Amino acid sequence: MPDRVDATTPLAPSDAAELVLSFVNTRAIAGSLERLAAGALMADWLAEVGLMQADTVVTDADAATARELREALVGVLLAHSGAASDGAAEAQLRRSGQQHPLLPIINSAGASFLPAQTGAPAAMAAVLAAAAEVALRGTWQRVKACRNPRCQRGFYDRSRNGSGAYCTPNRCGAQIAMRAYRARRDAR
Repeated sequence: MPDRVDATTPLAPSDAAELVLSFVNTRAIAGSLERLAAGALMADWLAEVGLMQADTVVTDADAATARELREALVGVLLAHSGAASDGAAEAQLRRSGQQHPLLPIINSAGASFLPAQTGAPAAMAAVLAAAAEVALRGTWQRVKACRNPRCQRGFYDRSRNGSGAYCTPNRCGAQIAMRAYRARRDAR
């Protein structure tokens, strides 16, 4: 059970939420590099976040599987931001869970999950384990994707009531508001 949150303290994401967001934000957003375009690029990212050793081989097929998982997570995180629920994304997450199984480890200190595989599949299992941890902590609804179609960057909603829909209200929120204003003006 998560600790009670004081409404005056900004909510901070957990390490697990940070991993999920880092994975979601491997996409080419606003001119950034697509980190899962090829196995070698994915290996670099996995080493940066500490999920694999730098010399571990990651294939282009591993990168393609990771992109499928990432897009499914983006679909679910968009639903957290108020978009329609994406059944295809949820189905893909179930398939990913089957492809990258986790082993529960339960002891006197608590419980955790370990990947049942090695290499890149273990790293994807670790991302799924992180998503499961965030959900079990009760903060999964605060892990979102920006509703701006040109962005869709993952972010952690720190608002008091959890109603954030844009990664940055002053940039993405303002862009959407301006597009809506122009559409209304042009309709008149």
